[in-house]
Amino acid sequence: MNLYDQQKRNLANTRLFIAGFVVLLALMGLGADGLLYAGGISPGIPIATLGALGMGGLSAWWSLHGGDRAVLESTHAVPLDPSDPKQRVLDNVVEEIAIAGGLPKPTIWIVPDPDPNAFATGTGPQKSSIAVTRGLLDALDRDELQGVVGHEMSHVRNYDVRLMTVVAALAGAILLLADWSRRGLWWGGGRRRDRDGGGLGVLFVALWIVSIILAPFIAQIVSMAVSRQREYLADASGAELTRNPLALASALEKIAAAVAPTTSIKQGIAHLCIEDPRGGSPTEQGGFWTNLFSTHPPISKRIALLKEMAYQR
Repeated sequence: MNLYDQQKRNLANTRLFIAGFVVLLALMGLGADGLLYAGGISPGIPIATLGALGMGGLSAWWSLHGGDRAVLESTHAVPLDPSDPKQRVLDNVVEEIAIAGGLPKPTIWIVPDPDPNAFATGTGPQKSSIAVTRGLLDALDRDELQGVVGHEMSHVRNYDVRLMTVVAALAGAILLLADWSRRGLWWGGGRRRDRDGGGLGVLFVALWIVSIILAPFIAQIVSMAVSRQREYLADASGAELTRNPLALASALEKIAAAVAPTTSIKQGIAHLCIEDPRGGSPTEQGGFWTNLFSTHPPISKRIALLKEMAYQR
């Protein structure tokens, strides 16, 4: 599979995953509407369904306004210091990749952490930031740094930074709705079922209970699947920008070799990073279930795909 085929496949898969989020929200709302109808309450419109979709949209909108600043503050990132030689090299590399991609130059931040890692945040090319750890600057040479910056700039160019913010918001909305639903069943579901005494009401209660139990797990799986797909796409797009997939492959090898966690980066924003900040590359040793609940694909597979792009085994 060549670079452009991989990009098309990952974009198609991401659209499918996002549609899954919308379906999950709608199903949770439909279950509540069905329960209301079975209980003899018929407002005339699917009020719970519209409320669930509206809550998801509101959460996404709220996250897009100020979410990037909150991410940077949580990592204690500081603005780039041009008097530092290594940071000046980073500044030059970011400017080169921005020109190559026809993008505005993003704001550059340094995370004071010895573990090599990097992430991009923002809402798109017009408002974006790239943050790298001090450990990344110390570990990589210029070509490898260019590969990492190309990867992160691809997240900006492909609007992954916006997409992952929306995905995180939708997953949060599903978790919140599931929690509210469980509390509602605890306090009022049983009394309503006793009052109805009908099989239809019992059926809706049973279906709704199943949906609110499974929805948080499905939301996690979908959000992590989207994150993994975007990492593959950013690898391919970054190789397109730099015309040097082997540089990113070499950088990933060095990042994977550093098994210590990136303590300055919390797990809540792990999906933004070039590699899981927990360290140790857990997906390398794990099986199907470990990979299913991981925010990043196995780094060995990413390296293999990059080498394929360079026509190497």
